[in-house]
This record gives sequence, C-alpha cells and structure tokens, in this order.
Amino acid sequence: MNRFLLLIGIIYPWILQAQNLWPGQKGNFHGFDQYDFKVEDLNCRIVTPQKTATGKPWIWRARFFGHEPQTDIALLNLGYHVAYCDVAGLYGAPAAVDRWDRFHRFLVEKHQFSKKPSLEGMSRGGLIIFNWAAKNPDKVSCIYADAPVCDFKSWPGLKPELLKAYDFTKEEAETYRHNPVDQLLPLAKARIPLLHVVGQIDRVVPVAENTDLIEKRYQELGGSIKVIRKENIGHHPHSLQDPKPIVDFILEHTK
Repeated sequence: MNRFLLLIGIIYPWILQAQNLWPGQKGNFHGFDQYDFKVEDLNCRIVTPQKTATGKPWIWRARFFGHEPQTDIALLNLGYHVAYCDVAGLYGAPAAVDRWDRFHRFLVEKHQFSKKPSLEGMSRGGLIIFNWAAKNPDKVSCIYADAPVCDFKSWPGLKPELLKAYDFTKEEAETYRHNPVDQLLPLAKARIPLLHVVGQIDRVVPVAENTDLIEKRYQELGGSIKVIRKENIGHHPHSLQDPKPIVDFILEHTK
C-alpha cells in the first residue's frame, strides 16, 4: 500500500496533498503521526496534528528534534504542524539558510502551509533561526529562542568545523559581522516579536554574550522582545516545565 501511495504521489502529487498524506517513513511522535522523507537532498520531518488549524500554522524546529517537546506537543494539540529540516554541522552558515529556503518553499507551495511559521531554536539552533529570519523577515511570524547561540564566536568558537561550514579562514571568522547579534535590523523593521528562555548561570552559551546582547540591541532598534530568565539554571534543562507562556506567545502572534 505504501509503495502504491508513493507511486501515485510521484505521478500525481496533488492527490497526496489533497488527502494530507506524506511520503517516507511513518512514525509516532507522542501520539501524532510523524513522517521522515527527503526533499531533493534534504532530510526532512513533519509531525501532523489530528485536526489542522485554520490557515495551516506551523512551528519550525531547529536542531535537537524531540528534546523537551512540551511546546511542540501543545501546539500539535491546537492544530499546528511541527516541521524539521536537518542542518546539523552547519552552524547557521549560508548553506544551512539555503536548505531552509528550499524546505520553506516546498511546504508553502506544495502543501499550502502558512507563509509565516513560528521559529523555534534551542542552543545552536539559534544560529539558523536568526540567520534565516534575517534573510526572510517577511516569512516569520515570531521567534522562540531557548538558551540560543547568537554569536558563533561565543560558541562553538573558531573551531575547524565552524571554519569549514562557513569556508572561512580564522581571520575572516574573527571579523565576520553577520551573526544574529549583528543583523537584527531586518527583524525589527518587520516587527518580528522575540521570546528568549534562558538559564541565568548558563556557562555553555553565556547569557551576557548572547541573549543579553540581542535584548539590548533589539530594544534599541524598537523591536519587541521578552526574556524569561530561569534563576540558578544553566544551559539545561531547556524550555519550561509548563510551556504555557511559550505557547501563549506563539498563539498571540500567529492568530
């Protein structure tokens, strides 16, 4: 049966779209259907709600899929899709942004998803959500960043894998001015609201070098940002035990 559906989807893709069926490996995500598949050379994942909300809203998870899933589960229960496109090892570099451009186009054009997803980035996921949003400010409803990396000089530092991802020399990386902390103006102009959740004693991704800079600079640009600070908490655990403040923020900005 799956081979038959796949064949039909290749020949007549609109049939799969009409039935809201997805190709690839079907799995289970906390009681919801999960599909793992490829779009060209991209490794992609979609989790579908039992009943899709009007306008087909979605939250776009960056890195660490399934970790601290309480926000994603709550949104699935409200009719949101959860989407993921693998950009591991790219640290938000242009190659990662290109992958996200193509996946966004696929979901919006082929599956009629909302043009403006909510972006969710934990830890190093902060690099891709902010870099993609800076290039595509008209395609973002809001950003939820959790203990996010906002400057690769803070984390991981100028390591060989970082230099390789960006095709930089160490000198080029040291003078790079397109980290998230450097390119907030397009987000502010587009009035994209930000929510950061951080542990105040995070020694892996220091708050002073990342979220504090984002908060200060975004407010100076007239942008809207809320920071939830968890006292006596480090880099872990991410999210909130009760995700209601995160969910309410996303709902407010995707109505």
